[in-house]
Amino acid sequence: MTRLKKKMMAAQPVIKVAGVCGSLREASWHRGLLHAAMEICKDSIKGIEFEYVDILTLPFMNEDLEVNGTYPDAVEDFRKKIEEADCFLFASPEYNYSVTAPLKNAIDWASRPPNVWADKAAAIVSAGGNFGGGRSHYHLRQIGIFIDLHFINKPELFVWAFESPPKFDSDGVLTDEETKQRLKGVLLALQSFTLRLKGKSE
Repeated sequence: MTRLKKKMMAAQPVIKVAGVCGSLREASWHRGLLHAAMEICKDSIKGIEFEYVDILTLPFMNEDLEVNGTYPDAVEDFRKKIEEADCFLFASPEYNYSVTAPLKNAIDWASRPPNVWADKAAAIVSAGGNFGGGRSHYHLRQIGIFIDLHFINKPELFVWAFESPPKFDSDGVLTDEETKQRLKGVLLALQSFTLRLKGKSE
């Protein structure tokens, strides 16, 4: 490797990805997808810092909890992490053909003035039966229009979790190597799109 190439690689911008899981279950496949994404970024993708952002402690969205432009501590902490992120990876289960209530609640809190989602890149992954959770993607994309999120279009990742061979173990850990490679493709596309939006693409 030439000295110039090493210098260019060293100067590569680092983006901060916030992983947001729509399931509160400890052994959730979606939590497993985000933990796998974190490991992939650490092991084989340069230029990404990945943080899992928990939504478990957020209260139900209620404007009565807003006092003089401030929010409850859990909400303030969540909004700060969203604000500091350059882009987002949503792991979005499909509940009743849509996104989950905890995820919608988190999105609503972070969209309160000032909207800290605005003008950032995002991607969605999901796991489930039949459509692999895919219907949640399209409702989340609709929400993204109003809050000014820019979702990557391709690749999409719907994991058909009930098909053989097993994709996750009993603790929700992603074990399927093909799915890991597809997840890596989503992360690389998100990284590229984020840099384009930030005006730092090569």
